[in-house]
Amino acid sequence: MTSAYKSLRDFIDHKMRMSHIYQPVMLETLFERGGQASMREIAAQILGHDESQLDYYEQIVKNMPGRVLASHGIVQRAGDNYLLAPAVMDLSGEERIDLIRRCREALEVFKEKRGAAIWEHRRPGLGIIPGRARYETLKRAAFRCELCGRAHFLNVA
Repeated sequence: MTSAYKSLRDFIDHKMRMSHIYQPVMLETLFERGGQASMREIAAQILGHDESQLDYYEQIVKNMPGRVLASHGIVQRAGDNYLLAPAVMDLSGEERIDLIRRCREALEVFKEKRGAAIWEHRRPGLGIIPGRARYETLKRAAFRCELCGRAHFLNVA
């Protein structure tokens, strides 16, 4: 056992004081990536643990792309799962690869066209409420704006 290993093990097991998940997630990310990771990579790993964001995007999936793609007969919902419609399941491997490429291209074109505006409503420093607080507020208000009463797009059925 190396002294570095012993020191890190002792830090993690006994000295690390946590007020959030950030430290162990950052260390895990660095260990998994050979000792170096960008802030963005670390942030993505933290995001993967954020249940409030997962709840938020589950509602997005259910109320937006899930409904639209189902209405076009492309997907079907089965409880908490989505399935490609039976006719779509018959695609060849090459057809699937081509469609994945086309989805990626459509995404890149959209991102280039809209730029940062896609996510502006979620950016910090603009007086935006953190995701969990926003979600809990909307949930408490039956997913209606507390100022005007308009139904929010996260309307939970």
